[in-house]
Amino acid sequence: MGKVITVTSGKGGTGKTTSVAAISSCLAALGHKALCIDFDVELKNLDLALCMADFAIADFSDILDGRMGLMEACHESPLIKDLFFLTAPPLINWNETGGIAIACMFDDIRSEFDYCLIDSPPGIGTGFILAHEYTDMSIIVTIGELPSMRDAQRTAEILRGIGVRELRLLVNRVLPKNYKKLRITIDDVIDLVGAQLLGIVREDDYVPMSLHGNTPLVLYKRRYAAYDFLDAALRINGKDTPLRW
Repeated sequence: MGKVITVTSGKGGTGKTTSVAAISSCLAALGHKALCIDFDVELKNLDLALCMADFAIADFSDILDGRMGLMEACHESPLIKDLFFLTAPPLINWNETGGIAIACMFDDIRSEFDYCLIDSPPGIGTGFILAHEYTDMSIIVTIGELPSMRDAQRTAEILRGIGVRELRLLVNRVLPKNYKKLRITIDDVIDLVGAQLLGIVREDDYVPMSLHGNTPLVLYKRRYAAYDFLDAALRINGKDTPLRW
């Protein structure tokens, strides 16, 4: 059985969508069949991060409403073998979307894929709850700034309250000199948020450059972030991988 993982953040600008695309790409590159689903109906930028803006036709509402089967609605990346994408619908009323339908879709995904990463909708409304309630793991992405950390802490509290079984933390866009100026450490971030560390991703100019170059980060010029996302993917897969800094 595969694993469904929801990636979220308490505040915008943390790199949540980039993290979903990068970790999924790494899992596929490691030989696992991986699916990305965009639950962020309002923004829907996961297709850009995956370099698949011109390929998504169906969306996950086609599966929920029974118009298509899972594999009919998904589209495989032309650049990375075994990486699949399922986009968000133009509009959705989360209050009318039944949890049973979401749970059934996730069960189908577990039987077809090794891993599925979901780009969570913003806020803490019904869509947020549905994106996490039936998953196997939730990953909170934060950066080392107080508003982001505080929002991540609140998000962790909410996720524990709805019974998330496994909660992990990804500290993104880390620039060591800024941490020294702010007099904080990664341990401070972990203690404040209250979640087990999955990985530390260093600030890297190649991340936006790969996006504008329409090339997945794992296939672009690799420097810091590509290897850090790879390490996070290895840890998700159960590997004991040391931190690089």
